[in-house]
Amino acid sequence: METTTIDVPSFIDERRISAFQYMVIGLCTLIMIVDGFDTQAISYAATLMAKEWGLTRAALGPIFSSSLIGLMVGYLAIPPLSDRYGHRRVIILSSVFFAIFTLLTATASGVTELIVLRFLTGLGLGGVAPSAIAMTGEYSPKRLRATFVLIIYCGFSLGFVLAGFAAAKLLPTLGWPSLFYLGGILPIVFAVLMALFMPESLDHLVLRRGDMERVKAILRRIDAGFLAPAAAVFSMGEREPGRLAVSRLFQQNRSLPTLLLWLVFFINLGEFYALQSWLPSVLRGMDYPMDKVALTTSLTTVGGILIAFVVGPCMDRIGPYFTVGILYICGAAAVILTGTLLHSAFWVVMACTFLTGVCISGGQKSVIALAAIYYPASIRSTGVGWALGIGRLGGIAGPLAVGFLFSAGWSATSVFFAAGLPLVVAGISIFIIGHLSNRGVSALRPAPSATS
Repeated sequence: METTTIDVPSFIDERRISAFQYMVIGLCTLIMIVDGFDTQAISYAATLMAKEWGLTRAALGPIFSSSLIGLMVGYLAIPPLSDRYGHRRVIILSSVFFAIFTLLTATASGVTELIVLRFLTGLGLGGVAPSAIAMTGEYSPKRLRATFVLIIYCGFSLGFVLAGFAAAKLLPTLGWPSLFYLGGILPIVFAVLMALFMPESLDHLVLRRGDMERVKAILRRIDAGFLAPAAAVFSMGEREPGRLAVSRLFQQNRSLPTLLLWLVFFINLGEFYALQSWLPSVLRGMDYPMDKVALTTSLTTVGGILIAFVVGPCMDRIGPYFTVGILYICGAAAVILTGTLLHSAFWVVMACTFLTGVCISGGQKSVIALAAIYYPASIRSTGVGWALGIGRLGGIAGPLAVGFLFSAGWSATSVFFAAGLPLVVAGISIFIIGHLSNRGVSALRPAPSATS
């Protein structure tokens, strides 16, 4: 009997998006929302906790840092397990893991206990995003992959916003534990939904388990008219040798692009957290009232969400590397423009910070989508996770660097000028990755046959 090979990525690329695929992407979006909610919840609860426990503001630093360190470790350690054992399993287990420790956070009674609980919560949170991004990438056709990855990562930012709304409603009447009870219950509910309705990673089923009947069932849910031949075998495209997932980030001519991606993530998260940390202080120093400071700072996040619905289609239609590279170059211009017009009318400052958020916050979402496009399915979760983990180091370094410049006597305008330069480096790095990627694809194409 003749064997028929069905290439699964091509199967998905050649068909319209089904309701089943929208369900998978929707479930990934839901868990990203609660991931962002629980990441941000401590920021709103910390003030009340400090007041209740008699803590100084400085004592909150280790609490915030423990969450960030847990996230970084989660990004680095868990995605290779996702690529090996399946994204569905890791998303569900990570969700339950951080839900348990979020619920335990609501019962914390001391700083040391809270630091440990927030570290463990961050560890679970760090396991969700790379796996959800990888799962979305697998179930999205190539022509829409960047758009869908950007959409689900907007869920993470939306979780930040919802945490603020929930804090405003719950904290004054129910106290700080209520925020963590809500943040612990939601992921358990979503984990149950995923256990019931989310399929396993196709890459895992084809390459790791060889579970052909489950693959056939999933493909029939994507295309109800699909009839697999009796002797069908399934492929996920070119299969690479089964090395450790992290080492494979540096195989197949991926060493320089991987390092450049890490550099871009480092720069982008450094710029984002520097902006979020210092912009309120800069505006307060210019005697703006707190409501205007909060509004202006929030526009950086809003801009990043809105631009995702423009950048995603551009990445899919024009090209991911050109689009993201241009976004970073525009980001450099926006940051420098903000520094130049910092002492202008308030609406001008708002417009500049919005544009800055469009490029920096939007750039972060876009480069995550780009990483999901660049890495093959078998190491996609690891590639995204390690880039996010390295980027967290930038998130720590960025605010410290700005603080050092202010301590050295730099003006706010000069700091903004200096902050624009790394974004130029990020844009150039993306262009280089695109060039190397296109060259690598060309090298893999067979040479044209000679004609007589």
